[in-house]
Amino acid sequence: MLQRPISVFLIENSKGKRKSMRTELLAPAGSYEGLQAVVKAGADAVYIGGRMFGARAYAKNPEKDEMLEAIDYAHLHGKKIYLTVNTLLKNQELFGELYDFLAPYYAQGLDAVIVQDFGVLSFIKKEFPDLPIHASTQMAVTGQHGARLIQEAGASRIVMARELSLKEIRDIYDQTGAEIESFVHGALCYCYSGMCLFSSMLGGRSGNRGRCAQPCRLPYTAYEKGRQMNDKNQSYLLSPKDMCTIEILPKLLQAGVYSLKIEGRMKRSEYAAGVTAIYRKYLDLYEKNPQAYRVEAEDMQELLDLYQRDGFNKGYYQVHNGKEMMAVWNQKEQNKKQNIQRKRNEVLFERLKKQYLDAKLQEKITGTLVLCADAPAVLDLDFQDTHVQVMGDTVEQAQRQPLTADRVKKQMEKTGQTPFAFEHLDVITDEAGFLPMQSLNELRRNGLEKLEASYLSKYRRKLSTKAPRVMPKQEEILDLKQKWYVSVEQKEQWEAALSQDEVDGIYCSISMYPGKNFLEEVLRDIETTHRAGKEYYLTLPYILREGRLESRIQEIQEIGKRADGFVIRNLEELGYLKALGLEGKAVGDYSLYSFNDLSQEFLENTGLLRTTVPLELNGKEIRRKNCNNSEMIVYGYYPMMVSAQCVKKTCGTCDHQSGTAQLKDRYGNHFMTKSFCDFCYTVIYNSVPTSLLEEMDQINDAGVPVLRMNFTWESRKESKRLMELFVQKKKNAYKMQDITKGHFKRGVE
Repeated sequence: MLQRPISVFLIENSKGKRKSMRTELLAPAGSYEGLQAVVKAGADAVYIGGRMFGARAYAKNPEKDEMLEAIDYAHLHGKKIYLTVNTLLKNQELFGELYDFLAPYYAQGLDAVIVQDFGVLSFIKKEFPDLPIHASTQMAVTGQHGARLIQEAGASRIVMARELSLKEIRDIYDQTGAEIESFVHGALCYCYSGMCLFSSMLGGRSGNRGRCAQPCRLPYTAYEKGRQMNDKNQSYLLSPKDMCTIEILPKLLQAGVYSLKIEGRMKRSEYAAGVTAIYRKYLDLYEKNPQAYRVEAEDMQELLDLYQRDGFNKGYYQVHNGKEMMAVWNQKEQNKKQNIQRKRNEVLFERLKKQYLDAKLQEKITGTLVLCADAPAVLDLDFQDTHVQVMGDTVEQAQRQPLTADRVKKQMEKTGQTPFAFEHLDVITDEAGFLPMQSLNELRRNGLEKLEASYLSKYRRKLSTKAPRVMPKQEEILDLKQKWYVSVEQKEQWEAALSQDEVDGIYCSISMYPGKNFLEEVLRDIETTHRAGKEYYLTLPYILREGRLESRIQEIQEIGKRADGFVIRNLEELGYLKALGLEGKAVGDYSLYSFNDLSQEFLENTGLLRTTVPLELNGKEIRRKNCNNSEMIVYGYYPMMVSAQCVKKTCGTCDHQSGTAQLKDRYGNHFMTKSFCDFCYTVIYNSVPTSLLEEMDQINDAGVPVLRMNFTWESRKESKRLMELFVQKKKNAYKMQDITKGHFKRGVE
């Protein structure tokens, strides 16, 4: 393992060359005020959202003019500023609004954008070629293959999935040389970022669109085979504690993390500044003396006082999951039941307000002022590598008392609320002249304004005169014969699909083949499926980590020769198949989001056979996008969350065997959970299936060529009955009970 000091380490670029970089402390800002506070607290860079397209839509995100000021403020103080454009964009937003939104910030000198959407990445790379792109944690990059894929697409930095271990991060760094950003403090999602539909399905507020209602922070009761699994006072089963990594900071740095990211754009500015200041302190301490690194108890207590959910965890860096990571108890609720008042540390917050919100931050400059009678006043100013000179009014012969150097200096050093303060000012005067104080003030103001403008000019960019890409014209939808595919997780569902003549192909979950005879069983099912006149696809897991398929390369290659393709759910699988030369045999599931035509184009250019229509688009939005090479899920229990956590383990009943459990919410809804121990993740499904049987005419109008049914725990009989209803479009033959139409009617904001 490469050992290096905190301050400097090596990053390998695409050409294999390595460059020295200093560790970056990246702080959150939910407002312009918050940005100023974390800069004063010691952040090297700040991430902030604008009025659109950010994953924290409810923060006090600055409007255009304030954002332009924020960019300049950061640069004047030697910091970088990254804009969050990390939501999924619809066609009309991508082609109609994104360019105008980004253009002024690009011209002003924005340092980077953080993106989730593949279409947004492609758009920015084309329209703003000099703007660095950071791949958001919402892309859920979990391994070297996905990291390399997104590097090749143009991302200069990758924000790792928060569930990765130190070893996994180190492996990605060693294999790709990627510039890595990782979260080190703050709230954790229960779900893999970008793999959550819980909020949108229950209330129409999409986490992928920055409007998460946080249903994971609510109480649930867990059941297995009718038996309650959790204690009644430990019902917050999906609510992780906040992460704090200050004690393992050296290990993160040794793993290859370049940028240390603090979460908290929705929290108070005092919180963001306080956390930033402590991490700044320990970064600096470790740089000076790595061997003596030790965290003081009072600093840990201050972090707890700032904000925490029943204590801290250290994230996933050293553990895969576990009850100790979860705030199942909810001390706040228990205090309320017992009428206990827990007060915030107001002394701490008041100190932070004075220190970082109210305090003035000014950069040191030097200057020379020349005042000689009968000649114009001349002021030279220097800030770092920037030099300016301004001339003022003519100095008059003094009639009474000439200006002394001390008096002039005292007046000129009154820089007020400007970004500058004099470290040294020489005043050269013959002490024979006089200049009104008003003229001195104007000379100082003109000089400082010119210095600021001259310094910031190096950040300014010119916009291309070429018109940005416009929304593509919708192609005429021709009569098409739709194909039907069925996704199965059980052998009896597969057998039912084999007997249905109208089914063209079957997607078989890799978890159907858990034994040692994996390849033999898959090949046998491929042959059986083909004999039935149907296509066979092997569905890869929702999450792929830790090189779990690296030992099966030869088997996957052999399957690739015989099967019609693979269904993939994440970037790691796409990169994995590409490395094996099999990307042309892959179907992208809904979790590889093709929210707009450019994201569709991006995925198609990787060689995908088809993409899947995102589950959060409504019927009208589906008709507005290119679906000529897509398939659409028309039935199934939608996965609401895909998590590294395990409900059974949280409840203390883990038997290390794949299985199901149920979560009941406060309204009595039951959500089935299924643990996939072979790949170590859990899926939480909706309480009712989505059925679009009654919407088939509208779906046909959208021109989607392939329709899919997803089966999870349906029996052979139920699977067969449902297939008959859908493929034969028997709308009136059977009225399904307890269904939802998902987002087909309502969509998401």
